[in-house]
Amino acid sequence: MIKKGILFLLALTLGSCSYFKEEEKPEAVARVEKEYLDASELKGIVPPGTSKEDSIAIVKSYIDRWASQKLLYNAAQVNLSKEKQAEYAKLIRQYEIDLYTGAYLEEVVKRSVDTVVTKQELAAYYNTNKDNFKTTGTLVKLKYVRLDKEHPKFSLVKSRFLSGNKKDLKSLNDMAIQFKSYAFNDSTWVDMNQVYAKLPFITPENRDKYISSSMSYQYPDSTDVYIVKVVKVLDRNQVSPFEYIKPTLQQLIINNRKLELIKKFQKEITDDAIKNNEYEIYK
Repeated sequence: MIKKGILFLLALTLGSCSYFKEEEKPEAVARVEKEYLDASELKGIVPPGTSKEDSIAIVKSYIDRWASQKLLYNAAQVNLSKEKQAEYAKLIRQYEIDLYTGAYLEEVVKRSVDTVVTKQELAAYYNTNKDNFKTTGTLVKLKYVRLDKEHPKFSLVKSRFLSGNKKDLKSLNDMAIQFKSYAFNDSTWVDMNQVYAKLPFITPENRDKYISSSMSYQYPDSTDVYIVKVVKVLDRNQVSPFEYIKPTLQQLIINNRKLELIKKFQKEITDDAIKNNEYEIYK
């Protein structure tokens, strides 16, 4: 009987030890005190095609960084003053509030804001605020064509290019496959940096020689010839052309609508809370 009692107590003791033993995490790859790093969190951190040695190094670096962050955080909670921890807790809480309210307002705006902007609205906004839209660099209207020096129809191409006739322009577009590069739309403003990229013989130092309103010329390099016609140039710190900043104007108008919608929604939700006795100010 005594022997049975001893066996019972031993079994109970062993059971109690296993009960109080920390639960093992079969999918965990690391532990810091009572926190575990699950193997699923390592998915995707190693790029496809990475060697075995590099893969091991990447995974180990990730695990070490995870452990370091956990250990530092735990140490901070022990060593930072209560006042400092309270300060950070307040900041964290405010960040959480800002994150949630920002996401909610974004959803409300997304569902309600009118994103259609008429030409009249764009023009009115531009005319009212045009002095606020100054060019930050040089803008140019031009067209060009680059073709081989020995092109069999060089003279014809040049004649049609310089004529300005719509029929000639269409003919050039039909021949476009024969050109090294080209841009025939001289009614669109482009930034000077785009010109430098397309016409590499032009640089900031020699720009004035090749870029001036109403000038036409041809420029030969070792194998090709550029034919260029500059329509108009607008220097820095001038009022930006309407067509050039049209996309910006549209976005500004929509953003203003969003701000107005947010103000309106915030007022409505506050008024409703007061009406339903959910919000009151104590005097």
